[in-house]
Amino acid sequence: MTGNSFGRLFTFSSFGESHSECIGGIVEGFPAGIKLDMEFIRKEMSRRKSQSKFTTDRREEDEVIFLSGLDRGITLGTPLAFVIRNNNIRKEDYKDLEGFFRPSHGDFTYFCKYGLNASSGGGRASARETATRVVGGALAKLFLDKFGIKLDSKIVELGGIDYISDKDNAKAKLKQALAERDSLGGVIECTIHNAPVGLGEPVFDKLSSVLAHAAMSIPSSKSFEIGDGLESCKRKGSQDIDHWKESEGTLTNHSGGVQAGISNGEDIVFRVGFKPIASIGTLRCKDINGTIKEIDNRGRHDIAPVLRAGVIVEAMAALVIADFIKIQQSNKTI
Repeated sequence: MTGNSFGRLFTFSSFGESHSECIGGIVEGFPAGIKLDMEFIRKEMSRRKSQSKFTTDRREEDEVIFLSGLDRGITLGTPLAFVIRNNNIRKEDYKDLEGFFRPSHGDFTYFCKYGLNASSGGGRASARETATRVVGGALAKLFLDKFGIKLDSKIVELGGIDYISDKDNAKAKLKQALAERDSLGGVIECTIHNAPVGLGEPVFDKLSSVLAHAAMSIPSSKSFEIGDGLESCKRKGSQDIDHWKESEGTLTNHSGGVQAGISNGEDIVFRVGFKPIASIGTLRCKDINGTIKEIDNRGRHDIAPVLRAGVIVEAMAALVIADFIKIQQSNKTI
């Protein structure tokens, strides 16, 4: 199996399945001589944890155990390897699904690709894997902090409702979905502050392209747009140009801080759309012979992935920016 690593000079690799003994990862490219802020890493992990009735009732401690790359809490410049134990697994929840493929899950595609698939949970396709990304992203954020680069995110849409201006109706729809054993999609907006001009490589490794790659690798992600995205596509050029200020910067930021695939010094703003999770109520599953069987879903899941996805989106964006910083350093001093 390939495709488990991301980045070129600041790299992140992950391993483990949703119901295996542990999950984990390796970060390379982190500089030596830095006191690792474990409290910050714990806080980032807590942002991803299930904390309400609308999120999964799978409760994991998510203690991050570093295996290498540290000496008395100081980074050595060598690979930072870590594990996170899976302590709250329930393989018995998937007993009725043995031999059957759930609709809109990775069961069937993994089986066709590898000749078998994980017998419990979603394996590598599970959102459990994203816990490792949060650790990798936390390390990237600690690296970016040296450059004054910050990231934040927010839910802007939930179940087709504007979450900023109509939060009450969005929450009511969330309660309805919970009662009906259903799920909702939504949109996360992420902003990268204080990124320098010049990040991104021409043509195939544009900053926007790699951000899209990173965002679309997150489970349940279905769309990506940067700046004004599709709204820009509806305008005239005269309405969409980011005109210069007489001082530094531009009067508007329709392009989302990226022009010709390279950062222009404005805030980098992008949005990631997440589909409603398919692990709901009773599912019409199919076996390899085409037999359809209705099976009650007992797997644990969020009502809406956006409820916990913000820190994951930030993590992937931080890994992208950290990697481009390292690439830029290899070209010239920032």
